[in-house]
Amino acid sequence: FLYEVGKGVAKDEKKRAFHLEEAAIAGHHDARYSLGAIEWNYGSKERAVKHFIIAAHLGHHESLKILKQGYVEGIVSKEDFAAALRAHQ
Repeated sequence: FLYEVGKGVAKDEKKRAFHLEEAAIAGHHDARYSLGAIEWNYGSKERAVKHFIIAAHLGHHESLKILKQGYVEGIVSKEDFAAALRAHQ
């Protein structure tokens, strides 16, 4: 967060992504969700969906909402959405 807004440190998207990746690898669902959002904003929908699926598996509710919307729009497969839904419950 600090690298995102530049609070106490200079804004640095590369450092932000690095620290998010480290936290995501350690199992932090909010970090995994944030990586998905970054990938989505950069146009890498497939990578974003993978991050959202992992975050949903870790219990991140907002990721499940995004996957549901992606399923409705045809971006997320039925199998991926069903697996994320089962894992989230």
